[in-house]
Amino acid sequence: MGFMFRNFSHAQKVQAYVFNNKPAIRTDALFSDGTRQYREPAEPMPGDIVTVKFRTAKSNADHVYVICDGIRTEMEVEEMDEAFDYYSAKLPEIHKDKVEYYFEIVSGNAVCYFNKIGVELSNNPTYNFSIMPGFTTPDWAKGAVFYQIFVDRFCNGDTSNDVLDNEYFYIGAPTKQVKDWEQYPENMDIRNFYGGDLQGIMNKLDYLQDLGVEVIYLNPIFVSPSNHKYDIQDYDYVDPHYGKIVNDEGECLKDGDSVNKNSTRYVNRVTNKENLEASNELFRQLVEEIHRRGMKIILDGVFNHCGSFNKWLDRECLYENQLGYEPGAYTSADSPYRNFFKFYDENAWPYNGSYDGWWGHDTLPKLNYEGSRELYDYILRVAKKWVSPPYNVDGWRLDVAADLGHSEEFNHQFWRDFRQVVKEANPNAIILAEHYGDPYNWMQGDQWDTVMNYDAFMEPITWFLTGVEKHSDEFRGDLLGNPDAFIGSMRHHMSRFHQQSLEVSMNELSNHDHSRFLTRTNRRVGRTHTLGAQAANENVNKGVFREAVVFQMTWPGAPTIYYGDEAGLCGWTDPDNRRTYPWNHEDQELIAFHRDIIRIHKENEVLKRGSVMFLHGSHKLVAYGRFDRKDKIVVVMNNNYEEVQIRLNVDRLGIRNGDVMRQLMLTTEDSYLLDPKSYTVENNQLFLTLPKISAIILKAE
Repeated sequence: MGFMFRNFSHAQKVQAYVFNNKPAIRTDALFSDGTRQYREPAEPMPGDIVTVKFRTAKSNADHVYVICDGIRTEMEVEEMDEAFDYYSAKLPEIHKDKVEYYFEIVSGNAVCYFNKIGVELSNNPTYNFSIMPGFTTPDWAKGAVFYQIFVDRFCNGDTSNDVLDNEYFYIGAPTKQVKDWEQYPENMDIRNFYGGDLQGIMNKLDYLQDLGVEVIYLNPIFVSPSNHKYDIQDYDYVDPHYGKIVNDEGECLKDGDSVNKNSTRYVNRVTNKENLEASNELFRQLVEEIHRRGMKIILDGVFNHCGSFNKWLDRECLYENQLGYEPGAYTSADSPYRNFFKFYDENAWPYNGSYDGWWGHDTLPKLNYEGSRELYDYILRVAKKWVSPPYNVDGWRLDVAADLGHSEEFNHQFWRDFRQVVKEANPNAIILAEHYGDPYNWMQGDQWDTVMNYDAFMEPITWFLTGVEKHSDEFRGDLLGNPDAFIGSMRHHMSRFHQQSLEVSMNELSNHDHSRFLTRTNRRVGRTHTLGAQAANENVNKGVFREAVVFQMTWPGAPTIYYGDEAGLCGWTDPDNRRTYPWNHEDQELIAFHRDIIRIHKENEVLKRGSVMFLHGSHKLVAYGRFDRKDKIVVVMNNNYEEVQIRLNVDRLGIRNGDVMRQLMLTTEDSYLLDPKSYTVENNQLFLTLPKISAIILKAE
């Protein structure tokens, strides 16, 4: 006769329960990602055998499976420590273009799944882990500290190459040489020049190196009529206004004259090969010096459109009848560049203005790749030229990269060819695209390495810390301090990256297209023409800015400083975000803060290549960890206007009871501290008291 459970004593019932039931799955302990800690090799080649690993709480799972392209493989416990079991399995030999996988965890009757966004009760294949065999990104760029320079506004190192008053006429008015370096940009600023140049960058390399910068990213430097130079005139040469003018003959325009071919000064400056070659040589010397210092440099590639001044089109007739130049497509139907552009009226030559302009702008002619194999090959030669000797640039940032061409299919094919050409010339060159929206289709290993990280960095942190949109055009109180929106947005958008793309993503707080982050901390909606430039400086909060920089320097990716941010520069969106660097008026404490936080970033490899895990989210408060098997770092941002006490469960990072956490940095509303204060973990919890508007970085000793 069998035992009847209802006849058991209380002790027997407890014993039966203990021996016949598994504890619930500790979902907070489950973990894997695409880092080298959990995938070996992290960037596999075709034919490699890949080992994936998965972590559970110690003795907490009956079975762990990896499901790879529908094949379910049971994983074995390869290693264990006091807190965790580490499961391992080899995936089938990789021969496909793409491999996807996720994990299944079984404990008793409980089953759950784990993918890129964490634990799920049923697996959503959108968030599967994936492997693109052969897709590698440059190791030098993983977690590297970038510094973006808008050249005209950084430093004037050579006054002899400055753009002059009335040197030429552009978009309705003559050029203007701004004599006052500290003058705010005007609302229509495109033809105002402050004189920043390559020699100015050369003169400030000591400053950049001392700050801790590892990579310099330059906004466009090729011959162009605007100060932003996204309207390229000649892809083959550095603009002599940034480089060297060794032959400076000719006259500027007379007052009231808008015909640019009459400016013999400008025509000579930008078409004379003596000036052009000297400018390229100065750039070569700059790159050589940057490399000598152990730093890198990348250029801005504007390949979707050029400018109406471009030598291929020559709307301004600057190159007409110039020795050494073919006739432009605007001036002659017989131009070798005619098919570089799409013309709507085939009977309008000479001086055919019916060409296709990007978004209708006749100053930005759209390049007609589908209609011109010659153009296609020319731009690929340009791409190769600058990453090859003697220039040896370390990569390209690609302007409006998803707009190139007239169809998505063609766009993808162009970037495949672009990647092949660039990587063959310089395998360690980075290809980094400007892109808004989901970049997934371009980051499959055959096109871009990564993107300027708007969706998974700039936008979420801006909303969370300031409630202001990245142009300062909108305020959202529902997003200010909203941890669910912040964490959910970060998780989703990060899932669209492969790990090797995420680790080199350009994580910016500000840049040349958006308001300065420090201005966003005033939580005002505005632009120069609505509130005036001075309002961008008012009621800003450096404490909130420091929180953002701590996040920037401790989050996966390549933290990128927009010149002057580190010195306290403010500004509304374009053109006010392009103020001059405030030499001799810098905020020295902010510079010291940047120098120290960059040092912390560079000294801790786990901040470059380690895993990341959110630990806590509540109103205006977020905590996360960066960790690997060796190092554990905890970061907390308190954006409240009051002191907050918090208990964090840190055992999921591998931090144990009794471990001591040492403070690397504490920022406050007023300043920052490097005091090595210590905290002891008790009952698997870290107890912290955080001042208002603060951020703290702690490392397990």
